[in-house]
Amino acid sequence: MSTTTTKATSKAATLAQLQAYITGLQKQLPNGSFTLVSTAYTTAAIVTALQGLITALTAVDTAQAGAKAALVAWQAEDAKWAPIILALKRTLLSMYANAPDTLAVFGLKPRKAPAPRTAAQKAATAAKAKATRQARGTTGKKQKLAVTGNVTGVTITPITAPAPAPVAAPTAAVQAATTAPGGSTTGHAGQ
Repeated sequence: MSTTTTKATSKAATLAQLQAYITGLQKQLPNGSFTLVSTAYTTAAIVTALQGLITALTAVDTAQAGAKAALVAWQAEDAKWAPIILALKRTLLSMYANAPDTLAVFGLKPRKAPAPRTAAQKAATAAKAKATRQARGTTGKKQKLAVTGNVTGVTITPITAPAPAPVAAPTAAVQAATTAPGGSTTGHAGQ
């Protein structure tokens, strides 16, 4: 068995196997000696080597966990500050567009002017745009005006408004209070 971890063996499985070797050697062959790859080893030497492998693999596991935590922290900070940094870069490029030496102080290079396009490139672009419009079926304003819908019949459904609430007629007592004795409706008799 290889002591390195692969996709088929996890670190936990490798650690368990190494620990089992140590336990087995100490229990079954505490004073054994082995000739492995043309070199003589004692059980104690092999156990020491296995413990070194366990320590190294545990350190790798710890370092990877720390790297994952650091990566998560970096991604959170980057998500928070990336738009601000991009705005700063754009501002500096705009402010010092004609001063490449000043931009170099910020570690920036001036924007390159686009290369002039040849007549063949312009013709190819126009042909591609025309083909795209035809493929998509897109039209201009005048062509859109020529397109009309085809209606075969129309059904009109009347919509009625709800009836207004009836207004109650004034009672005789209210009429008597508001009508003055001289036929005046102001409530002021003879004024």
